[in-house]
Amino acid sequence: MNRSTDGGFTWSNPVNVGPKVQSSDKNWIACDSWSTSPHYGNCYVEWDNPLTGVVLMSTSTDGGVTWGSAIATQANGLGGQPLVQPNGNVIVPYESGAMASFGSTNGGTSWTSPVSIANIQTHLDAGGIRSGPLPSAAVDGAGTVWVVWEDCRFRSGCSTNDLVYSKSSDGSHWGAVTRIPIDPVTSTLDHFIPGIGIDPATSGSTAHVAVHFYAYPKSSCSTSTCQLYVGYISSPNGGTTWHAGVRLAGPMKLSWLPNSQNGLMVGDYIATVFSNGVPHGVFAIASAKSGSTFNEAMCTAQGLTVAADGAVLSSAGDKPLHKLSDKIEKEHPEKGVVPPSKRAAKRSQK
Repeated sequence: MNRSTDGGFTWSNPVNVGPKVQSSDKNWIACDSWSTSPHYGNCYVEWDNPLTGVVLMSTSTDGGVTWGSAIATQANGLGGQPLVQPNGNVIVPYESGAMASFGSTNGGTSWTSPVSIANIQTHLDAGGIRSGPLPSAAVDGAGTVWVVWEDCRFRSGCSTNDLVYSKSSDGSHWGAVTRIPIDPVTSTLDHFIPGIGIDPATSGSTAHVAVHFYAYPKSSCSTSTCQLYVGYISSPNGGTTWHAGVRLAGPMKLSWLPNSQNGLMVGDYIATVFSNGVPHGVFAIASAKSGSTFNEAMCTAQGLTVAADGAVLSSAGDKPLHKLSDKIEKEHPEKGVVPPSKRAAKRSQK
């Protein structure tokens, strides 16, 4: 990892995190910036070993200058995102075939056993695009953690994915899975690859929440017909209501995307961060190729807000239409859930 002490204008030389680790995948970093925390200044890096599926953690107690040994946690999966609460506790949501989390209450000295957040039910996104129900997570100013992923439980026949979330104040007890009402459950839209952010100056029932995501207008499309776009939606009141979604970019053709061993890749990790109350997403936009040369860039949007006015949408009263048993989930992935071993193999990339 590299450090910057001037707001990102210049960077230090890289230092190793977790020495002597032979393989590392899907790393994510967070630092404790809460002045109330007994571990203020600690930084935490998560990654998984794709050869074993074990999730590892390393802690820095000096702001990232030096790093402790890699600790193999009891978690087996991928896509973990460490989050720090104001009391210094760390919560790490991750995917293990279901959505789960573990954490630390002692500044990363040790890590707790995993707990379940929710089962995952997903519709396979069309067109051969590289996607899947990896979590995107954020914490509000009071320490409530949100985890967002793509899920089809509210759709008839599991025909398309909504974005859904669960919340927790302690990382051990998680709320019901709730749909983000980007559009009605009768629509043909497919939503995937979310990136959530929460204004750290807000919390609870007044938390400003913003989510960037990718979507298809029609889930039943092919590599040649799918139209990919970037969307944005926000809530000014901790998810009680949401403003109408906004299309930020697109449509993009899938033929404009580079291929990977796991499918056409638009950059399947995006995020949203707040700066002085303004949400900024970071996402990839592709344009037509010049011959065989790809034309793709990382972008953000200007002028986005989480205002307390405008259109109001709600998911109140939404009910899951189907719930797969653990046995069905393991034995019949075609019904919407891919077993952990196959998903890890599909998603893993060195």
